Amino acid sequence: MTAAPASSDVSGDGSKIKINVWLTDPASWATNEADVAVSAAAEFNEAHPEYQIEIDNHDFRTMPAEVARAAEQGEQPDIAEYHYTVTRAAMDSLGRDRKPLYTPVERAVAGRTEILGEPVVLGDMVPAARDYFRYAGELVAMPRTASGLVLYSNMDLLAKAGVAEPPRTWREVSAACQALAKLPGGPPHGITWPNFYWIFLQSVAQQGGLIADRDNGRSGRAEKVDLASTEMMAYVTWWQRLHQDGHYLYTGKLLDFESCYAAFEEQRLAMFLSSSVDASHLLKRGERHGFTVKVSPMPYNDEVRFAGNMMGGFSLWLAAGLSQAKQDGALAFMQYLNRPRAAAEWARRHYRVPISRGAVDLLDREGWYRDNPDLRVAGAQLEAADGSPAALGPLLGGQAGIMGEITAAMHDVLADGAEPGARFAQASERAQRILDDYNAYCDGPPRRTPRDLAVSL
Repeated sequence: MTAAPASSDVSGDGSKIKINVWLTDPASWATNEADVAVSAAAEFNEAHPEYQIEIDNHDFRTMPAEVARAAEQGEQPDIAEYHYTVTRAAMDSLGRDRKPLYTPVERAVAGRTEILGEPVVLGDMVPAARDYFRYAGELVAMPRTASGLVLYSNMDLLAKAGVAEPPRTWREVSAACQALAKLPGGPPHGITWPNFYWIFLQSVAQQGGLIADRDNGRSGRAEKVDLASTEMMAYVTWWQRLHQDGHYLYTGKLLDFESCYAAFEEQRLAMFLSSSVDASHLLKRGERHGFTVKVSPMPYNDEVRFAGNMMGGFSLWLAAGLSQAKQDGALAFMQYLNRPRAAAEWARRHYRVPISRGAVDLLDREGWYRDNPDLRVAGAQLEAADGSPAALGPLLGGQAGIMGEITAAMHDVLADGAEPGARFAQASERAQRILDDYNAYCDGPPRRTPRDLAVSL
């Protein structure tokens, strides 16, 4: 597999092999802590003086489009970091020669245990995070960061309602909400979460359901999408009942995290389902207002077998067509950036799930999880997944538009009383058109880089 060279092999002084690395800017999606990649690049350059790692930061929302524009000029980066929801689009992106822009990481590693003396860490990675980026049995990209959905509970309010532990299942959530509703002077609602696509994907994955054909788009390009499956409708109708019974707070807006944060902080409800990254401020909000916050796994449907939760995060993609020397340098830096020490430091700074078991072990040895047990929940939850295509989640072209159909349908159910079955059947039809259009455009003739490079928000 070849493509137009991603960039020249040597830096301006002609003495070093230059590797351009485009990473997502942490300030655009997480805390304001510095990215460990900056210090890692300096350390790598010192350890490997024949190389020069140069890092540029980009907004994750515009990264795919920026790379595509650079590729048209033959100036794409040697390593690029993409949001997980554009994995299929990255696979379909082409270089100026109309050949794949990226080469699968596993193929490039070619079974080696070290590259330029840097240990290969792919085998040590948390399977649920690593294997999200596996297609037709081959790892196409290397994850750098992961997160999960978890439940934040106000334990003081739950205790007053006679609930000793955070609920683990849908049935237990309903029971906890009923207990809170009976509490004299209790909160107006029991629970909330934003109308956000990731929660739907997680809930379907937990139940072992698929969003698309061909093993969720993992054994071949997805051609059929189903947003009205048994698993999806089980979740939607349970959510609708919570809302109709007054237990669930809907703010009336899509992606309304801020209003949900405020409701939880002001103790207008006792439970909040959100990203594990939000532990960076939700635990402190509880301390600030004098109540105890506990983190627990995302509740699941206790009427079906649990398959697992899928990850969210970002991955590193290796440009195709590099010289062997440049490819090995890029691969070696990718391993160095994900070595246990760096991955552990990344998790600490940004409240992320450690990407490797080595990083988890390091944090355990250093007492990080002893002192911060709530921060271990999301990682343990990912480790409980069964590795099935359902639990890994879908790989879809046009995913941002398809996810928009899901959240729009749920809004109509909650805000306007739309009948769930009919409304989600309509959403599925619209999503199918998005997928069909995406596939037709990419397949050509001629084959083309996806026109739709939107990142799901």
